[in-house]
Amino acid sequence: REDQFDRLRLIRSPNIGPVSYRQLIARFGNATAALEALPDLIVRGGGKRVEIADPALIEREMKSVAGCGARYLFLDDAEYPQLLTHIDNAPPVVTFKGSLEFLEQPSIAMVGARNASAGACRFARQLAYELGEGGFTVVSGLARGIDTAAHAGSLETGTIAIIAGGIDVVYPPENRDLQHAIAERGLLIAEQPLGTEPRARHFPYRNRIIA
Repeated sequence: REDQFDRLRLIRSPNIGPVSYRQLIARFGNATAALEALPDLIVRGGGKRVEIADPALIEREMKSVAGCGARYLFLDDAEYPQLLTHIDNAPPVVTFKGSLEFLEQPSIAMVGARNASAGACRFARQLAYELGEGGFTVVSGLARGIDTAAHAGSLETGTIAIIAGGIDVVYPPENRDLQHAIAERGLLIAEQPLGTEPRARHFPYRNRIIA
């Protein structure tokens, strides 16, 4: 748990993104050593203010994640999806609800327009169902329109929803029941911290995980 705490504290620190996190771990071997070295690195880099995430905030987040029934998945965990490790800015940590077994199955992403026609949504739902029957896990972003149809069609065979906000935030609101169903019978994944309301800047980050 101490190792998880330090890894989480490192990635939650200001100006530490997925790429710099990976570089720090590669250089210092683990998050604990990286945190100890960070103040000196900042000073040598010309920075004057050392900002590292408050331990109390990390403790609170970890308790809240556990309290809402979610868990963490870190980049170097054995269950972390191997395909995702091939991108330079793979998320160092995600939170999830549901079964990680769906990550072991062949998967295919289905995304589309939020304002899709009823006919397009029916087609997407049927296609997702048939892909599921064929042994694929369907991955989408739980947005309105095609994404919703894709999840609904594959809910019984296997679906993974990557959401743009925190694992405890329902978006769009009308997908509350579907999001809860995916968390119980599929796999729900979020990169953003607990309580994060999705903003426009979050969706490209979500999309790279879907891809």
